[in-house]
Amino acid sequence: MNSPNQPLPTFDEVLLCTPQTTAEQVGLFLRRCLIPCSGGEKIYTMLYADELSYDVSCRAEELFQHLQHYNNTYRLVILCNCEREHSYIPSVFSRYKVHMIPQRPLAEIQRYLQHHYRVAQPSSSAASVFKDNMCVGIVSSKRAGVGK
Repeated sequence: MNSPNQPLPTFDEVLLCTPQTTAEQVGLFLRRCLIPCSGGEKIYTMLYADELSYDVSCRAEELFQHLQHYNNTYRLVILCNCEREHSYIPSVFSRYKVHMIPQRPLAEIQRYLQHHYRVAQPSSSAASVFKDNMCVGIVSSKRAGVGK
């Protein structure tokens, strides 16, 4: 995010974990991250790794321990909910834990995201629904079931 021209992460750089995420999905992701190839200097990110089941987490740790010897310059970020820091993955990787505070002001982060998510040519697409021709948006309510 040092420049507005830096791209957002691609689909292969991010794994959004849920309790339904399989060991195969995590394995493919870890292989992309830890096996050296000509893919450049990507930063791989596992989001909500604390949501993985115990079995998947154990298999992920075993695979990580095996594969990390192939590449000592990998870039892997594992984001977890701080309220679930005692689940398996956060516990296993706790020696690498870093409490993050965004280093950029919120307005700068918002400008960066707006730069990448703005629809160049407004058309009769769903993007016209969101403010300032953004192709993504967040709709929330404090009350459940009010037509979001």
